[in-house]
Amino acid sequence: MGMLLAFAPFIAFAVIDRLVGSMEGLFAGALVATVLLLRDVVSQGRVVKILDLGTFILFCGLALYAYLLQPNWSIIAVRLFVDSGLLAIVLLSLAIGKPFTLQYAREQVSAELWDTTEFYRTNVVISLAWALAFGVMVAAELALLYLPDIPHRAGVIAIILALVGAVKFTSWYPETRRNAARP
Repeated sequence: MGMLLAFAPFIAFAVIDRLVGSMEGLFAGALVATVLLLRDVVSQGRVVKILDLGTFILFCGLALYAYLLQPNWSIIAVRLFVDSGLLAIVLLSLAIGKPFTLQYAREQVSAELWDTTEFYRTNVVISLAWALAFGVMVAAELALLYLPDIPHRAGVIAIILALVGAVKFTSWYPETRRNAARP
């Protein structure tokens, strides 16, 4: 549940972007990201998560840029910036050796598993699956932006399939690894 809640700023952005506009969507994402980050900062026993901090920086930065400079971005371009930022957060977490899923997984398993190689590897693989999904989203948005003959529906389908695939993989893979480890 924690990891899914971390995507709330992106959901708020998508809904408000669709219903009202991109600028408002960016500010909605920034607001939700701020609330999630503040929850971690002020709550006893909670740590600031890489994804929450990155999302806060992403949405606040894009919202501020859009407000101050008022660029003439298309809806697809704004979504491309948001999803590219999300992909960058995930790739950065992997590059620094702290896969973004690790912090959420630690909330669901006993502490004695945290330092095991298998636990770490599992989180690397799951984070890579999310990176792949976000990469597909970015590629679909790039195609929609630069290849206008591609049906919009094809891009939307690719994005939905990528997200559903990542969610299903996230629930399937750890169980498969646990079963493989059992004698």
